[in-house]
Amino acid sequence: MKGYFFKRLIAMIITLWLIITGTFFLMHSVPGSPFNEERTTNEAIQKNLEAYYQLDKPLIVQYGNYLKALVKFDLGPSIKKSSQTVNDMLGRGFPVSFELGMYTLIVALISGLILGVVAALRHNGIIDYLAMSIAVLGISIPNFVMATVLIQQLAVNLPIFPVATWSSPKHMVLPILALATGPMAIIARLTRTSMLEVLTQDYIKTAKAKGLSPVKIVFKHALRNALLPVVTVLGSLAASILTGTFVIEKIFAIPGMGKYFVDSINNRDYPVIMGTTVFYSAILIFMLLLVDIAYGVLDPRIKLHKKEAK
Repeated sequence: MKGYFFKRLIAMIITLWLIITGTFFLMHSVPGSPFNEERTTNEAIQKNLEAYYQLDKPLIVQYGNYLKALVKFDLGPSIKKSSQTVNDMLGRGFPVSFELGMYTLIVALISGLILGVVAALRHNGIIDYLAMSIAVLGISIPNFVMATVLIQQLAVNLPIFPVATWSSPKHMVLPILALATGPMAIIARLTRTSMLEVLTQDYIKTAKAKGLSPVKIVFKHALRNALLPVVTVLGSLAASILTGTFVIEKIFAIPGMGKYFVDSINNRDYPVIMGTTVFYSAILIFMLLLVDIAYGVLDPRIKLHKKEAK
């Protein structure tokens, strides 16, 4: 286990370095400068600003300086908000984005599993068709379109929920629903397909022959093995949820990282773009490691196969 973890740690560091390098050089390859839209036309002032933020140095020197600062967990100052650092922005915005993302993942996982299990147990029935119709709609409609529909129907036409901010549980409902529909649909379809396959296995027939209750058969024997495909996609689903929060946060005026990230792209605020990219990439890479660990928890045979191969 130690050897496996060490190899994965090295792979994670290399992956993160490649993301940092690619983002850095692609970002600087776009023509223009963060100070192009400044109201002043004085070239001397713009040169002084570029010198202050070290943008006048060769690109490879800027890259080296950024890596040195990154090792010290210093993401640098914001160019457009000179009184703030990227670390300060992450400290304020990420807890809100994390809360939104975790609530969304929990809602998507629970509702998707319920839909998938019910559809599999009522295979080719009305409930099965209804559940899969909901899943198809969830996959087909982008979250920003879903957000618009939810606002129109549940905040304007029927003033049940407030539209914006993140100050109470009622404010959380619409953005969580808008984000959760897509992942919920994917989890539901995967769970249904996997459950249908598992329910035909011999050990399920044996459990039925022993007289075990349907609830025990489903939740203790079938669902555990049916979860493996779901766990496989959890890493990518978490990635889509976390990156999807940027758009949803902007729509619902949620004070998370989405506001800073979208504004940084519009303003070409290099440190904020790099900081949010590095931070979220590190989180997503770590979550993929957790998915691999979850394999061993759900199916101990994965560990046994590795030992036998040695």
